[in-house]
Amino acid sequence: MASHLPLPNSIIDTDLYKLTMQQAVLHHFPNSESCYKFTLRDKVPFTQKAFEIFQQTLGHFVKLALTESEHEWLKKTCPYFTTEYLTYLRNYRFKPSEQVRAKFVPSSAGSDVGLIEIEIHGPWVETIFWEVPLMATLSEIYFKYVVTDWSYDGQSALAYEKGRALLQADCVFSEFGTRRRRSFKTQDIVMESLVRASKDVKSNGKLSGTSNVHLAHKHNLVPIGTIAHEWFMGVAAVKGYENANAVAMDLWEQVYPNAILIALTDTFTTEAFFQSYTRDKERAMRWHGLRQDSGDPFIFGPRAKEAFESLGIAADQKTIIYSDALNIEKALRLQEQARDLGLKVSFGIGTFFTNDFKKASDAGSSKALNMVIKLSSVDQRPTTGDQNTVQMVKQIYHLDS
Repeated sequence: MASHLPLPNSIIDTDLYKLTMQQAVLHHFPNSESCYKFTLRDKVPFTQKAFEIFQQTLGHFVKLALTESEHEWLKKTCPYFTTEYLTYLRNYRFKPSEQVRAKFVPSSAGSDVGLIEIEIHGPWVETIFWEVPLMATLSEIYFKYVVTDWSYDGQSALAYEKGRALLQADCVFSEFGTRRRRSFKTQDIVMESLVRASKDVKSNGKLSGTSNVHLAHKHNLVPIGTIAHEWFMGVAAVKGYENANAVAMDLWEQVYPNAILIALTDTFTTEAFFQSYTRDKERAMRWHGLRQDSGDPFIFGPRAKEAFESLGIAADQKTIIYSDALNIEKALRLQEQARDLGLKVSFGIGTFFTNDFKKASDAGSSKALNMVIKLSSVDQRPTTGDQNTVQMVKQIYHLDS
């Protein structure tokens, strides 16, 4: 491989939920076609050179493959992966020339700065694997070739202190920062520092693991993952939006009857989720908990407790995972609220761990890229990124415009 290109270090240098969702898609929708679209929300420009390096890097993705040691480790560490799926993953290869359409759009005629447009097309079971490494690669290229006023100085100590503060407050947390990391080196530094803090600090807190499967393997940690919005969106597109939360959970449970049963609550609004959740006590009892990823987390905790108790479930029987734009202050406040409410909570912390940098020149903030790659359609049926679909979903769930 071209050593100067910021390639993923492994085919499993990605988040666990990409593997778990890929297995679920392989099981339920092996022949479905999909489209994903990239959005850079803050519209910061790339350079033509950076885009060309991105294109070169894409071409080398075809060489990534699961190694024998990774296969054996996954089989041992993640017993919810079937032999059929691990065989599929061993044979899986990225197909950049067939599936990724990337375009550089100059900000003006002849300009060497502009925006990048990306679409990914192909079988859902294949294209689902592109999102995380593609965004991690874009971020690494941006901060290596476009914005360079920063350094790694102090990153190890910074991550260590964050881990120490969380552990001393008895927080249970995991690292969720692959997609928007500044670089692989940054995430590796963070994980080494968090592991060190977890060994040094004795408390009721815990470093649960990391969402990054490769780094879990490297640092002898547990890979952590739940479900992403795209599962609920894709299932709704194929099966219909009526009762989409319930259908998506039921299909997931068919693949994972005893593991990874943490429901994402906000795909079609949190209130729509709770309306569905509280209609089936037995399903709610089987699922281990909920993940909060948007909206006001301080409203979510009491609302979740209300839902649990309406079903006769003690609040501390389920886990709530908070994962939306967390920092130390917010996590500690949520931890305090959880104690008051009698809730069991943990925290999935991403960008705050893996892309928290200052400018080298004046110590001002060096901001992470605000970007997403979203599932746009499955089998040519649009997901909730489509405005007509959004209006339809609002009508189905009686949501205000």
